[in-house]
Amino acid sequence: MADMTLRTITLTVPGMGSDHCAGIVRKTLERLEGVGEIQTNIANHRVRVATSENGPDGEALKVAVEGAGYDVAAVHDEREEESADEAGIEEAYLGQARKRLIIAAVPTALIMLLMMPHMFWQPIPGYLAIIAVLAFPVVFLYGGIATHRSSWRSLRNGTFNMDVLISMGSLPPYLIGLIGFVYPMTSFIEMAATIMTFHLLGRYLEALAKGRASQAIRRLLTLGAKTARVERDGEEVEVPVKELAPGDIMIVRPGDKVPTDGEVVEGESHLDESIATGESIPVYKGTGDGVIGATINKEGRLRVKATRVGGDTFLAQVVRLIDQAQGSRVPIQEFADRMTGRFVPAVLLIALASLIVWALFPEALRPILDWGATFLPWVNPGATTPVLAILAAIAVLVIACPCALGLATPTALMVGSGIGAERGILIRSGEAIQTFKDVKVMVLDKTGTITRGEPKLTDAIPVEGDDETRLLTLAASVENASEHPIARAIVDGARERGIAPGEVSEFRSTGARGVSGKVDGEQVLIGNRRLLEEEGVTGLDALGDDMQALEGKGRTVVIVAAEGRACGIVAVADTLKEESMEAIRGMHALGLHVVMITGDNERAARAVADEVGIDEVQAGVLPEGKVDAIRKLQEKHGNHVAMVGDGINDAAALKQANVGIAIGAGADVAIEAADVTLVRGELTGVVDAMHLSRATFGKIVQNLIWASGYNVAAIPIAAAGLLHPMIGVIAMTTSSLSVIGNSLLLKQRYAREQPKGDGS
Repeated sequence: MADMTLRTITLTVPGMGSDHCAGIVRKTLERLEGVGEIQTNIANHRVRVATSENGPDGEALKVAVEGAGYDVAAVHDEREEESADEAGIEEAYLGQARKRLIIAAVPTALIMLLMMPHMFWQPIPGYLAIIAVLAFPVVFLYGGIATHRSSWRSLRNGTFNMDVLISMGSLPPYLIGLIGFVYPMTSFIEMAATIMTFHLLGRYLEALAKGRASQAIRRLLTLGAKTARVERDGEEVEVPVKELAPGDIMIVRPGDKVPTDGEVVEGESHLDESIATGESIPVYKGTGDGVIGATINKEGRLRVKATRVGGDTFLAQVVRLIDQAQGSRVPIQEFADRMTGRFVPAVLLIALASLIVWALFPEALRPILDWGATFLPWVNPGATTPVLAILAAIAVLVIACPCALGLATPTALMVGSGIGAERGILIRSGEAIQTFKDVKVMVLDKTGTITRGEPKLTDAIPVEGDDETRLLTLAASVENASEHPIARAIVDGARERGIAPGEVSEFRSTGARGVSGKVDGEQVLIGNRRLLEEEGVTGLDALGDDMQALEGKGRTVVIVAAEGRACGIVAVADTLKEESMEAIRGMHALGLHVVMITGDNERAARAVADEVGIDEVQAGVLPEGKVDAIRKLQEKHGNHVAMVGDGINDAAALKQANVGIAIGAGADVAIEAADVTLVRGELTGVVDAMHLSRATFGKIVQNLIWASGYNVAAIPIAAAGLLHPMIGVIAMTTSSLSVIGNSLLLKQRYAREQPKGDGS
């Protein structure tokens, strides 16, 4: 649509408790003119709708959703201030579900207490009138009114939500039971009240369980600082975080949370970044270092310049990514969608057929009841034909409710994405989870992914008769006057060894070939072999073997000479990240073929690959060539290729890969292009992410098998008259809760484990 994406409206729909419900909401909104992308998230009961300027407003969207059978608790236009607290809405919904359950459970319990002596010991005078009065508020008023209203709206709108089955399972039994006032027959009123009560119990328990499943995102929403100390007109003042603007200077004292993302302009300290990375060890921060909002300052006082505020902060982006993942769709889910889309009408037809068949052919079916009565205490072969027909039809209605099938995928995604967020792994979509498990080839960029992405002093080899301290003192003193990356690496490396640069005079640079200057009266020359040979430096031959060995490892080697004589060599290289070897071992353990694609030369690339155990190297690949390289790997290995990268030049290749994985410390554009983001910036996170995706998808499959198998097996049993409706509604509720519980087992499993790059 040409005029789309001018605004986004968010609806909070408390009754949208499964993916089946979410599908009905989506289809309802898709019918409206001017509606674009629709994202549903049953974890927090929200629907985000992109609309054109001339499209429906929030009120029109609300009317449409309510017309489909679902109440709308809040409407938020993202161009305006948010009108309600989402966590408060969820708490209100849970409280309402609890209240409805209590109001239904009390009279239903009284009905059960009266039913037992009435059936087995002594008939109670006026029993039918008493239970009719007790059950009326359960079935028709506060207990069941929301269910029936939802059913009516759904049917009027031409859709079939799950509440239709509950209404059909509770209203007819109550109304049929009233016939007992004029014609002696078995009462079904107790059944109507029990079905509605257990339905409300299931809704309440599901709300509790889903609250546990989605607690990761709620915890993130509450972790940010509420106020900030900022410098205004030369004074420190405290302001709400929402009033911060980029460029504000924030004062972060020991123990304070960093109010928003920023850059340290003064001071040094260690920050607890576990909220963002899952890493418990505090991280050093000094002038020029970036800091993340909501992380905790452990000791020093910091002055931090705000760089990102509001919805642009890291925490806000994480929340959006988790929200997006929880509301996303997994390809395997199409099976569940097709099944549930046709399921409710099919169940209604099966229930009607059961009623008719039992009414017309009771004697032909009674042998089934005789057999079932031998081991099922609720089966009564001696019941009248109308009773048997009604029991079979109602049992089909309540046992077949596909709630468990609708919860199978989203609950697993809720738990999996929450676990990932806590461990610094952000998975953008459910599709990525399913695709990730089938990856066969892992492509790694070299610089910034396997290596640190910055040169570091690795070797200092003096000539015989000289020493390392003098060699590094001379080299660092001259290089300290240069801004070249190799020069900075030599200076920093010397300082790490406790060697401070001296004063240099008459500094001169010869472009890319080397530098020279005087240190303590000695003329020092640093550069490549050709430069030093041209300057007539002696003693170079003695360095040949060491230079060749270091260059064979892909290191950059420079020669240091003083007063025309070689003093030794220093080498710098882009060093490996500490976890790279462990990560690649973990990838091999998963059966992955590991490929490195880099723009570096063959010798440097091969040296790194041999050191860490990479299977295949493609060197000298320009940024624009990475996409073609990924494409060729996909042709060779099928569409099972993942890529890890961190830079702007990796963005297109990450998008081309079947699964793109961005190192969190890398460029924003790479993170935006990726399906998975590793916040900690450690390559071992790839292995952890793959294990998590496999475990999450495994839970989805388990849930779908259980939920669909339960319905397939239960409907024939109910239609055969072997399942009492009261037992059926208990089983239906148990099935839904078992799906949620199975998803939560994933959380318990990961709660006992610490992230390990080897996947063990």
